[in-house]
Amino acid sequence: MRSVIPDYLTEALAEVAPDVSGQLAGYIPELAAADPGRLGVVFATLDGKIYGAGDVDAEFTIQSISKPFAYALALADRGFDPVLAKIGVEPSGEAFNEISLESGSGRPLNPMINAGALTAHSLAGSREWDPAGRVERVIDGLSAFAGRQLSIDERVYASEMEHAHRNLAIAHMLRSYDVLTEDPQAVVDGYTRQCSVLVTVRDLAMMAATLANRGVNPVSGEQVVGERVVRQVLSVMATCGMYDSAGDWATQVGIPAKSGVSGGLIGALPGQIGIATLSARLDAHGNSVRGVTLFERFSSDMGLHVMEVPPSARAVVRSNHVVGGGPHAVRVFQLQGGIRFAGAERIVREVLDTAPPEVAVALDLTMVYSIDDVARRMLLEVARRLTVDHHEVFLIDPEALVPDPEPGDGGRVTVVEDLEQAVRSVTARSTGHEPAPGSPGDEGREVPREQP
Repeated sequence: MRSVIPDYLTEALAEVAPDVSGQLAGYIPELAAADPGRLGVVFATLDGKIYGAGDVDAEFTIQSISKPFAYALALADRGFDPVLAKIGVEPSGEAFNEISLESGSGRPLNPMINAGALTAHSLAGSREWDPAGRVERVIDGLSAFAGRQLSIDERVYASEMEHAHRNLAIAHMLRSYDVLTEDPQAVVDGYTRQCSVLVTVRDLAMMAATLANRGVNPVSGEQVVGERVVRQVLSVMATCGMYDSAGDWATQVGIPAKSGVSGGLIGALPGQIGIATLSARLDAHGNSVRGVTLFERFSSDMGLHVMEVPPSARAVVRSNHVVGGGPHAVRVFQLQGGIRFAGAERIVREVLDTAPPEVAVALDLTMVYSIDDVARRMLLEVARRLTVDHHEVFLIDPEALVPDPEPGDGGRVTVVEDLEQAVRSVTARSTGHEPAPGSPGDEGREVPREQP
């Protein structure tokens, strides 16, 4: 049985694919030559599982998506007080390349705009390091978030440096306020190299998942930065990560996020998931048009708004065991707690990894106290696919948490009060004493869906 999640992602890409609005980042020649047809999405879970669709392994430069990660490295390397003394945390309400500085102090308003990002780059690593050492620290840090060694696209770097006049002006302004204490040219050069690091959608989703996982890379297990740093970074991403559309994003999507002018977009939902998309055409704010649409759909479909979802997902598969033997055997997935998307994904994976050899499969909700809409739909899709794979599926649902379940085209599920009822039904059918559905001897309530 295939997981339902890649199919969902493929469907989501198909829906946004016809949208060709927006423009490529034309002010950088190398980015202006990007393929506007590229489209990809990846979900990365906190235990390292990857679900993707589209161009998930196509390489492109990270650009401004590097900003929250470089900010995290600066906080980890220098400490909170020195970094906060140089970089604020207030939304600017302005475009990413505006000279948004505090009156008097010259401190950048936040680390997600270019002024703050230049400063954050200068604060990565030790105070004594030279520019080359700082660049190496940043690249190694980005690589730790991604879980693999990353490299710089030298052509994009050269192209950006030829057109870095505005960043150089910002850097000289910062130097005039002593926010930067180094050569502005060297800082811009290092920051441009940082933005020219090559990544894939898969990399970005893993980087986002590392933030969502309290700074621990889900695959390598490395604690890249501390939990306090992660909280700071996610907070700033939530309020400043989408530039002058941050307010709309916070209310409509509600996932801490960061965009880049090469078309990448990441979201990190604490305790649940890392998400990344790629589509090169940008809106007036410099954010990926189709990426924004995809995130709006994910948030709506799955209830991923940070104000709706609890900060962590508990283990929902209490046990996976077999009752009975031979033709009477029933594979039981006993579930527990409150089930939302992250929990439902674990159920999907448990069923998929088990590949039950038993004909009868029971999904036991006896110890479940709540299940949201997306988890309910995912559970019923699991039931449908098990049916298509010639399993007899029981839903043990004494509290009617899934009222009037419809498992979809070709699916059939029998709702029972307890496991004993399911076992009796399997025994009766395997011995040829199956009661007619709806008769006094019937052990459950079958809920089929007619074929169209």
